[in-house]
Amino acid sequence: MALLEGKKFLITGVLTADSLAFGVAQFAQREGAEIVLSGFGRAMRLTERTARRLDEPVEILELDVTDPEHIERARDQLATKWGTMDGALHAIGFAPEKCLGEDFFAPDWEDVSVAMHVSAYSLRSVADIVTPLMPTGGSIVGLTFDAEMAWPLYNWMGVAKGALESLNRYLARELGPKNIRVNLVAAGPMRTVAAKSIPGGAFNVLDDAWAQRAPLGWDVTDSEGVARSCVALLSDWLPQTTGSVIHVDGGFHAIGV
Repeated sequence: MALLEGKKFLITGVLTADSLAFGVAQFAQREGAEIVLSGFGRAMRLTERTARRLDEPVEILELDVTDPEHIERARDQLATKWGTMDGALHAIGFAPEKCLGEDFFAPDWEDVSVAMHVSAYSLRSVADIVTPLMPTGGSIVGLTFDAEMAWPLYNWMGVAKGALESLNRYLARELGPKNIRVNLVAAGPMRTVAAKSIPGGAFNVLDDAWAQRAPLGWDVTDSEGVARSCVALLSDWLPQTTGSVIHVDGGFHAIGV
């Protein structure tokens, strides 16, 4: 039997075929899952175009995670479509331009609050959508970039990722009694749309560092390991793992200078 046979998931964050979420969606389908994607605004067309590259046709919900009406409507639409479901992938992140780059003190709270809402609090929003439809439990998996240290030019997005990782633990605590697991996958640097938004050549710095120090090596164009790890966490194969950050980075995080 396929790993996700008969399971149903909401997959957020698919923009292009380079998106980590696209790889997860693709592997989830191939492991037997039914999936629904989400998108909104001008990016919705990108999501629709990229969805055509999946093996099976999928429905795409309009979902702005900062809009309570969108959250309620998405829950109702999923309830109508499936009744119950098994979890979700959270692959949502955004920070205004001032939050990234050379000047850590450039953004004001208005900018930072956007980064925190979209990149961290939205994990709770995704949980608000799917957990009422998970009466027997399931799994919520999110994507992060290791927030244990300060990265060059990443600045307030790094702070938001720190909040995301803390929220992951608190959601795991709250949802565990309902047999709902919540985990994050900390991926190494990948050439995605999000990575290209980091100014100042920071991505090249990270790329070089990973090439030199990751014990298993690292290919910034190959997201298969990340996708497989997310699918494993969405499956029933790690039933006692929750509140964790699983590193899929070639082992970079474990290596010193």
